[in-house]
Amino acid sequence: MGKKVLIIGAGGVGNVVTHKCAQVPEVFSEIVLASRTKAKCDAIAADVNRPVQTEQVDADDVRPLVRLIEKHRPDVVINVALPYQDLTIMDACLETGVDYLDTANYEPPDEAKFEYKWQWAYHDRYRDEGIMALLGSGFDPGVTNVFCAYAQKHYYDEIHTIDIVDCNAGEHGHPFATNFNPEINIREITQKGRYWQNGRWVEIEPMSIRKEIDYPDVGPRASYVLYHEELESLVKHIKGLKRIRFWMTFGDEYLTHLRVLQNVGMTRIDEVEFEGHKIVPIKFLKALLPDPGSLGATYTGKTCIGVIFDGVKDGRRKQMMIYNVCDHAACYNEVKAQAVSYTTGVPAMIGAKMMLEGKWRGAGVFNMEQFDPDPFMEDLNRYGLPWHILDGKTIDN
Repeated sequence: MGKKVLIIGAGGVGNVVTHKCAQVPEVFSEIVLASRTKAKCDAIAADVNRPVQTEQVDADDVRPLVRLIEKHRPDVVINVALPYQDLTIMDACLETGVDYLDTANYEPPDEAKFEYKWQWAYHDRYRDEGIMALLGSGFDPGVTNVFCAYAQKHYYDEIHTIDIVDCNAGEHGHPFATNFNPEINIREITQKGRYWQNGRWVEIEPMSIRKEIDYPDVGPRASYVLYHEELESLVKHIKGLKRIRFWMTFGDEYLTHLRVLQNVGMTRIDEVEFEGHKIVPIKFLKALLPDPGSLGATYTGKTCIGVIFDGVKDGRRKQMMIYNVCDHAACYNEVKAQAVSYTTGVPAMIGAKMMLEGKWRGAGVFNMEQFDPDPFMEDLNRYGLPWHILDGKTIDN
């Protein structure tokens, strides 16, 4: 028997999640889509070939969230709203006894700092309530965590180094745009970088470590070390780990625009006085930049996201890469979304499917690598994100 899903968030990722849930009616028999702006939900619902109920909700406030959940009684809530809203949605799920899933960890609005401590703190309360929270079921975090669990299960006795690599080699035709929420994207890359090595965290200046990485089906691209939340959970769950880093590609034009915006104060997250009003510069910038959900129609090129491993199997050194390549135009043809939204939305659907089918179950708060990776990996191939293995691949080739 199918289940009911409540999706909160009607941006580019919410659009993909809704379409992909609609493609699996045997699991998701009823779909409810809610957002601050109901018109966005209605537009997505009109493009889906199955009935989708739509609602308006303020995800900053626990009370309307509780009322919405009590009205529809979903079997799982998929949170693809803003990371600022993770805790209010988790609170609402806790109060109503409903399972929870998200794609990005909590970030306080007044500080460009994201980490799992706020959400991990819910573990005992979720366990005592007998419900489950699955954190970070996007691509990175998400699929990259599952790639690590899969490598650990099938290919390694010990994994010594992990390099998560994220390349968007697409072209959207705009001089400057972000591939997901501009406010979250810019906050993420302008904060200090961090990686884990030899049992401790190493903090670096933003974008200060650069390397040319050769990406399958894409080629060499300039890549920079950032901090990303999956590093924090993988350090806890991967055996023998000595170093883990996260790399992302940026073009020169993008970085030039970003430096100018930083220099003139447009990336500030604190309030400033403007003509008698308090405004946050980065929020104003978000209003001026293209909506990431609108980029898909003109997007060409591919993304390549994967994990490069170095470790030991049966006493011998083993190097390999597990990765996915996704085509922007193909994603738009299927669900009217660019590949960055697609690669986040598909894993959100699969994570919820794992929970509803009972393949991934537990009471408490969990990260992706804590469950059996095999059924998730099978569904990646089945639902649009096929993965590949490249033996002998290192960070230097």
